[in-house]
Amino acid sequence: MARYRKKPVEIEAIQFTGNFSELEKFVGGDAEFRNGQLVIATLEGAMHAAPNDWIIRGVQGEFYPCKPDIFAATYEQVNV
Repeated sequence: MARYRKKPVEIEAIQFTGNFSELEKFVGGDAEFRNGQLVIATLEGAMHAAPNDWIIRGVQGEFYPCKPDIFAATYEQVNV
């Protein structure tokens, strides 16, 4: 058995706070509302995002939602 550490990776993300037009621009149109829920196109298929979820652009340009507590435990803001 060996131990591994996750490589440090910078990502871009936006929090879903009712800012649909900003979020839609971020994901390049791959977001829509269906039956009152935000749906994001991901590599694994359509995924629902709840208010306050973070929408992440991954290292290969893919998008996926992330719950706020997981986001806070996994990421820290980068000063550019």
